[in-house]
Amino acid sequence: MQLKIATWNINSVRLRINLIERFLEEQAPDILCLQEIKCVDDAFPTKALRKAGYEHLAIHGQKAYHGVAIASRIPFTKISRKSFCGKDDARHISVDLDVPRGLQVHNFYVPAGGDEPDPETNDKFAHKLAFLTEMAAWYRAHETKSDNRMVLVGDLNVAPLEEDVWSHKQLLKVVSHTPIEVKHLADVTRSHDWIDVMRRFVPETEKLYSWWSYRARDWETANRGRRLDHIWITPALENTVRSMQVIRQARGWERSSDHAPVIASFEI
Repeated sequence: MQLKIATWNINSVRLRINLIERFLEEQAPDILCLQEIKCVDDAFPTKALRKAGYEHLAIHGQKAYHGVAIASRIPFTKISRKSFCGKDDARHISVDLDVPRGLQVHNFYVPAGGDEPDPETNDKFAHKLAFLTEMAAWYRAHETKSDNRMVLVGDLNVAPLEEDVWSHKQLLKVVSHTPIEVKHLADVTRSHDWIDVMRRFVPETEKLYSWWSYRARDWETANRGRRLDHIWITPALENTVRSMQVIRQARGWERSSDHAPVIASFEI
């Protein structure tokens, strides 16, 4: 069975539903995971998604902030939402897909962390580190690591590798690429032996971005990007992944998000 899973921080689903429809028509993923939908569940554009062929929807929304959702052509057998750090700020949703041998998809929006990379003076940064710590503990507690068929996607708000940013040296003290964030994300990766799908197709020695700031007048020419969006799989799925692509052209669409969608294809 062929399966295409896409992830995209859309930065307001209602403002960009036309771009989502365009993306679905052009790329036709089986599953689309969205972050920063910025609406409550009842305000999510369900009619538009279902009209596009995505009948199965899982939504964890929040008014004006955060929020995640999954739109799928494949039915769900289960939908789960988890809160982290004692906050109900709509940063996680997961679904079990109705496919042979089962498959669980986790969609995350990790806190951005504010501007100052100091947990003592910046509560937002402290929250980010605590969130990643709790993620690692949660997955470490999952049983039967070798058999779990899970995909983890989303805006994890950390660019872990030197070539995941336009300048490793200049961004070492900038939130999203600081050593403490990289360490915390590595702890999450080790917590369930996650495999970085994107770097299976692009060597760690090559630049790879999924986000370009709105602040750049000409983002494409400047190309000062970061890889904040990720697709991970458990070892049980290691031999199923077939391709990966950052849909960079979508970043250049009119009034687009500052994130580009990422797609991975599987043979499950």
